[in-house]
Amino acid sequence: MPDMLTETAPAKINLALHVTGRRPDGFHNLESLVVFAGISDELSAVAGDGDTLNITGPFAGMLSSGQSNLVLKAVAAFRDNWPDLVPHGVALSLAKNLPVAAGVGGGSADAAAALRLMASFAKTPIAFEELVKIAGQLGADVPVCLYSQTCLISGVGEIVQPVAELPDLHLLLANPLVPIATADVFRRLTERDNPALPPLPADKRAAMLALWLADTRNDLETAAIALVPDVGMLRDDIAKTRGCVLARMSGSGATVFGVYGTSAEAHQAAQDIRAKWPDYWVAAAPVL
Repeated sequence: MPDMLTETAPAKINLALHVTGRRPDGFHNLESLVVFAGISDELSAVAGDGDTLNITGPFAGMLSSGQSNLVLKAVAAFRDNWPDLVPHGVALSLAKNLPVAAGVGGGSADAAAALRLMASFAKTPIAFEELVKIAGQLGADVPVCLYSQTCLISGVGEIVQPVAELPDLHLLLANPLVPIATADVFRRLTERDNPALPPLPADKRAAMLALWLADTRNDLETAAIALVPDVGMLRDDIAKTRGCVLARMSGSGATVFGVYGTSAEAHQAAQDIRAKWPDYWVAAAPVL
């Protein structure tokens, strides 16, 4: 048995997010192109007397380490499905580096990392498809975070289709450090039956992808900006930075991203945005 296992939980970015209809159960059908950035939370685990969670990092104070945390919910769901595969307790440590309720899938990525860790501790191998089923029970973004690679998602998030490699892309991420509840954003939607994503081009060179992105949207952006106007101001400022191909909000906000062709452009943009918004969370990272 290994002394310690570690999994990264990278930030999830919705390059495009279309709301295509409301379902009878009240949830919404979505279509989204999702990528993952080279900035992450980190979850580590060792054998313990029970399943416990300790949280550190710059955003630790915004989370509970109790049973309501998605990490421990993921562990509990794993044990419910495979009660004998991890006979010992698991002492988990989460370095919370990503902002909370920020539209970058932080909690979902942490839960997915917990499922991967539990599978690594298991006495016998578990099929990835089985883990995906459990992920879907934990939250709409958990299945795609289990993949942690570029994917098209649809339904409420349960339909995940990995996408062949995109061109090298670099991101600037900025967040005003005002949490936005996803439910509040959906309540403010005025249009719930929007056009679907256009087909992803077979030619995924940077110029073709940029043209495709220009024909897409984040249908949650207007509602989120009504809740937190700084989201719109951040987006507009990022759009003006040198080399920015696209500036848009991710998920239900409040994180805004810019897309760049080079690391140098993304890091320079991060410096420019930090200078204007010194109290906000700002990071530059490549797309994984």
